Amino acid sequence: MSDTLDRDALERAARVACDAADAARRETLPRFRSVGVETKADGSPVTEADRAAERAIRSILQEAYPDFGLLGEEYGEQDMTEGRPYWVIDPIDGTICYSRGVPLFSTLIALVVGGEPVVGLIDLPALDERYLGHAGAATTRNGEPTSVATESDLSKAIVSHGDPFCFDRAGQRAAFTRMAAEIPMLRGYTDAFGHAMVLGGGVGAMVDFDLNPWDAAATQCLVAGAGGKCATHVQENGKLGLVFGAATLVDQLEAFLAP
Repeated sequence: MSDTLDRDALERAARVACDAADAARRETLPRFRSVGVETKADGSPVTEADRAAERAIRSILQEAYPDFGLLGEEYGEQDMTEGRPYWVIDPIDGTICYSRGVPLFSTLIALVVGGEPVVGLIDLPALDERYLGHAGAATTRNGEPTSVATESDLSKAIVSHGDPFCFDRAGQRAAFTRMAAEIPMLRGYTDAFGHAMVLGGGVGAMVDFDLNPWDAAATQCLVAGAGGKCATHVQENGKLGLVFGAATLVDQLEAFLAP
């Protein structure tokens, strides 16, 4: 299997990702605000909607690309042979929001080829917004090109962050404390909802730590197509941290982080 895909192949993969996200919507939206919550072994919440949506996504992706691997939050790895392209799936990013009736949850799908995310999708079903893109193409929101903010002043930009305890896990609590002290419009638009707001330009940049591959891959792909910058940090626990958005803001925020 080649470690690259041409433009036509990337566009087809993006269309298939949309089909899979449509299937996920058919599982998540009817259950929204009427689903029970369980607790997984790692302490995180899960619902039947998470599992049903991932099964629906996997079915469509596997039918279209039987030779590709799959990595999902709920059902783990499938056919993950070294060097093989693979899909990364988070059926409901923001399960806490979803389970409590907050409409800011999302579905994340990305295609990784040669170790790099080359197709990315962030779907916000309850808001009816979808961010989509692939390598070498502009990122779109509901089919229209979108872009990160053009701001360069941290004192005037909205800057978002993930949950503060994730900064602790990454050894970056001092960075969060400094952000809270120095950035007037620091706001906690967490999960991929915050990521999407950066891609749409409303939020200038975001700092998000303690991410799994399925939390990060779509964003890593989409930021470049929206004209932004994404810096990736690998934590000691193997998880990822992302600083992304307008390039000048990212550069300034990177200086807040401990080495």
